Amino acid sequence: MTKKLVLLISGRGSNLQSILRACQTGGIPDTEIAAVISNRVEAPGLIVAQAASIPTEVTDHRAFPSRAGFDTALQQQIDRYAPDLVVLAGFMRQLTDTFVEHYPGRLVNIHPSLLPAFPGLHTHARAIAQGVCWHGASVHFVIPELDAGPVIIQAAVPVHKDDDPARLAARVLAAEHEIYPQALSAVLSGWCSLEEGRVRWSKPAPSCADTAINPVFTGPSSP
Repeated sequence: MTKKLVLLISGRGSNLQSILRACQTGGIPDTEIAAVISNRVEAPGLIVAQAASIPTEVTDHRAFPSRAGFDTALQQQIDRYAPDLVVLAGFMRQLTDTFVEHYPGRLVNIHPSLLPAFPGLHTHARAIAQGVCWHGASVHFVIPELDAGPVIIQAAVPVHKDDDPARLAARVLAAEHEIYPQALSAVLSGWCSLEEGRVRWSKPAPSCADTAINPVFTGPSSP
């Protein structure tokens, strides 16, 4: 049976493109993007989805007096598609606890840092300011606490002495495009899941020593 994703975006949709490509080429087996929903009508990622004949919807957060009202409307939109996973792909809204708890183990996000380092915004500038040698990206299950959910996979990239936030961001984004489809495939296949607040692997997890520097791991296509 084909699995379904609903992607939430706010911007250009670069991770949307990498996930779409993985669905089309078998990187995420037997999976389709059922819909792309944005909180911004001008989000370029909507055009990407429409070009691929993916249904798109917009729920503008500015039309709602409260976060709770927006999240309720967004949840209703998502649930019409009955997705197996809800994927945050550059969705720049902090979600309410009620929304997050409606999708236990089915809500996934990618964050541009090696969590738990640098949660929140401006991660690349903060990494440079702190003088770290390694920065990166983390795919994690979403829980009510911001950027605190259990990590599924991470990719590390070096921080160069002459880096500025833009150069570092580009390097991290390339790593994001590698690891997000891998993480979604692992969850959808049942290889990993969220249980009792932790990531559980049905078969041995990929070695952190291998996947952190070279963010490509292979796993079974089914549990």
